[in-house]
Amino acid sequence: MHVLFDEAGKFLAGRILSEAEASAQVELDSGKRVKVKAANQLLRFDKPAPAELLAQAQAQAPEVEAQLAWEFAPDTEFSFEELAADYFGDTPSVVQQTAMLMALQDAPHYFRRAGKGRFKKAPAEIVAQALAAIEKKKQQAAQIAGWADELASGQTPRPIRDQLYKILFRPDKNAPEYKAVVEASRSTQQAPLTLLQRAGAIESPYQFHWQRFLFENFPKGTAFAPGLAAPVITDELPVANVQAFSIDDSQTTEIDDALSLQGLGTGTVVLGIHIAAPGLAIQPDDALDQLSRARLSTVYMPGYKITMLPDDVVQSYTLSEGRNVPAVSLYVTMDEATLDIQGSETRLEQVPIAANLRHDQLDGLVTAEWLAGAENSSQNMALPPTIQREQLSFLYRLALHLKAGREKVRGKPETFNRPDYNFRLVGNDGDVPTGTEQVQITTRQRGAPLDLIVAEAMILANSTWGQWLASLGVPGIYRSQASLLPGIKVRMGVKALPHAGIGVPSYAWSTSPLRRYVDLVNQWQIIAAARHGKTAALAAPFKPKDAQLFAVISAFDAAYSAYNAHQSSMERFWTLQYLRQENISELTASLIKEQAGGAWLVRADDLPLVFTVMGGQGLQRGTRVRVKLGAIDDIALDVHGTVAEVLADDLGGATPADAPAEDDEDDEDDSAAAGPLTIAVDVNETEAGSADNPAP
Repeated sequence: MHVLFDEAGKFLAGRILSEAEASAQVELDSGKRVKVKAANQLLRFDKPAPAELLAQAQAQAPEVEAQLAWEFAPDTEFSFEELAADYFGDTPSVVQQTAMLMALQDAPHYFRRAGKGRFKKAPAEIVAQALAAIEKKKQQAAQIAGWADELASGQTPRPIRDQLYKILFRPDKNAPEYKAVVEASRSTQQAPLTLLQRAGAIESPYQFHWQRFLFENFPKGTAFAPGLAAPVITDELPVANVQAFSIDDSQTTEIDDALSLQGLGTGTVVLGIHIAAPGLAIQPDDALDQLSRARLSTVYMPGYKITMLPDDVVQSYTLSEGRNVPAVSLYVTMDEATLDIQGSETRLEQVPIAANLRHDQLDGLVTAEWLAGAENSSQNMALPPTIQREQLSFLYRLALHLKAGREKVRGKPETFNRPDYNFRLVGNDGDVPTGTEQVQITTRQRGAPLDLIVAEAMILANSTWGQWLASLGVPGIYRSQASLLPGIKVRMGVKALPHAGIGVPSYAWSTSPLRRYVDLVNQWQIIAAARHGKTAALAAPFKPKDAQLFAVISAFDAAYSAYNAHQSSMERFWTLQYLRQENISELTASLIKEQAGGAWLVRADDLPLVFTVMGGQGLQRGTRVRVKLGAIDDIALDVHGTVAEVLADDLGGATPADAPAEDDEDDEDDSAAAGPLTIAVDVNETEAGSADNPAP
């Protein structure tokens, strides 16, 4: 005697060896013996053989018409034998009964299990819904297959083109568009990016990177809502008795800061650091605040920028020459000879802006030698009449003094081994670049006199204001770094903690309120401190332990990192275009970090480019090499190279191992910048771990 039984939802059959009251010992065709409870035994039969029964039933089950069986079925609970008798006739064979059992099991949209071998038919409305869903799924499967075929043949269906960036970087793995890309990638054995590029989904490399950035950070576009006018500053502000000047690049329109000097030659000098004051007009929670908080910062990239505030608003508060502009001013009094700081004062006032000096026009003229007294009439003529060499000379001497004091605190000197690279796109008039422009790459040495003057003045202001707010109990947003040990990074918080990397006791970004939201928040706090003094903590917009400050920090960190990453990516894009434009096939570079498999991360000597090379086995960090470049991948922003020649050491007699080491944090940034593009399409997903069937 044989028995058909249910084991965990799977139908098995075997020969009965022995029986007890509640179970039977059954031998399967494999020879395995199992104990089967009586409740799990569904059907007993003499023939055919168990394996033959299962094979014949499995072949016949698909022939059972589920719709017809559902119509035959009673409204009450029934057994598979009963329905088999109604469907096949009064005496269905063992094979027919088993086929009916399998058919019922495989049609859950028509029949619900009510126990071992027992079922109940689903209501008509549920069946209708289930059939509609099945039909929809069939149509979707056909659609996926059709789209995959189009992609494989080199064409991109419109729905996939419209969902391109979502598919690649933030996919819904149940979406048919995503599944079509996965299927086409598998069938063609092409990487998703390669497949989509060949199918025309990616119109141009530049547009790919630009649209990806917008998708992730500006999904509603970059245009400003209409009607966002600059609020009028209602404060009656006194006019400062100074002639201030700013120092920026020519393309800078958001001029946040300016400097002034009083008392030069008298023994006591007053340095004025004047910051544009949108915080006097924009108020927390108004329309411009909500806009600024949504954007959090201006986004920079070669040839284009997305400003935090509308241009009309920026122009209302920017420190442009020839007018009196509202400002938050920090006046620092110091001994002219020793440069010892004697005190500071913050004022809200209108500041006359005498000139806007430009780095790119003056860096080659305003040199350390000229500031020290070297005569050169061309330099004197290049400066506006209101700006004298004596002023710049004093500011440069002060900057060197402040820098030396910070370096003493930080325990080691700051080095400016690498220049800043400037990108200019020829013919670009401020519109979004197309990616086909000719690019010019020039350098500006970090630590040049004008650069150092501005940098040290802003550090002085951010540090002084940070300590002042803390002394009044007014919360602010600070940047801090516990130490210069490897792995200790700069963090943002609400406590006035030391910044070891800069060498100051506290540091609160406050000098760029037109470009960074954190600075605008801190400016509101500084304005409250200037107005209310010791009671400022009660009047400031943000109170101690204000949850809003923590929310701003979290949002700003994420946005600022994304914006900086895009700027780096676009600079890398244009550097790669420069290689192609100038037909550069080889360049000199220095080894900076060894990678797995004998590869090295290298930094080009004369371009802002970090990339991976092979062939550096046995070499040491700091070794300079001649690199032969390979193919450029504009989508992955990648280029590889091979060491063609090890160059003679020119580090002043030092061996390569003794060469100045880069900071570990710089290494990490370089590794990220040199890495290939990462996408979210996983063509290796298995059914067990897919979105449709999550792995247990």
